[in-house]
Amino acid sequence: MPVPHDIPAETELWDAFAESAFDAEAEASFHWTQYAGHGPGAELLGSPESVLEIGCGTGRALAYLARQGVKTSGVDLSPRMVQLAAERWAPLGVRIEQGEVLDWLATDSSRYDAVYSIFGAAWFTDPSRLFPLVREHLAPGGTFVFSQPPAIPGAYGPQGMYKGGFAGKAMFTYRYSYKPAVWERHLTRAGFVEAEARIIDAPQEGHIGTLIVQARA
Repeated sequence: MPVPHDIPAETELWDAFAESAFDAEAEASFHWTQYAGHGPGAELLGSPESVLEIGCGTGRALAYLARQGVKTSGVDLSPRMVQLAAERWAPLGVRIEQGEVLDWLATDSSRYDAVYSIFGAAWFTDPSRLFPLVREHLAPGGTFVFSQPPAIPGAYGPQGMYKGGFAGKAMFTYRYSYKPAVWERHLTRAGFVEAEARIIDAPQEGHIGTLIVQARA
């Protein structure tokens, strides 16, 4: 059964996150893992002329691509994060809009050479609903790439997640975790012709790795 996402409540949660996560002095950067300078970079997207980042957060990855001459668009649930990121990166031509990703994709008429998510909407949205919409927005041969932490062994499907601290107002969302082979099946069922999911080890043994999933339309 689908979990009952409360979008207004989740918007409030991500607005609170924006206040602590956005750094107006931070430079543009692009990395898939949670460890700076570790793992692959933007080359996983190929050589796109246009990209869409779903759950774009601070917009730093979009800004990095914009500086490479890529036409960049992003969508994020948090109005506060969109305000901060859009103002910061507007001089580079980055377009960032606010919206719940499923609703936004349902009304957006554009196609992109690549769609990607870095610990973003692909982690927090039901893949059975999200992946077909992403597929529809990719140009022929386009690429979909996303990264997030790997599933905790034995804990698969939607997982509830409280805002950090486990105290105060109950603010929570849902994230989605599966084994790599299950992610691949979700993608092929959505119409992707190729899909590969792998786990990149952390730079230090015993630390949390990173799941990176690639698919081609």
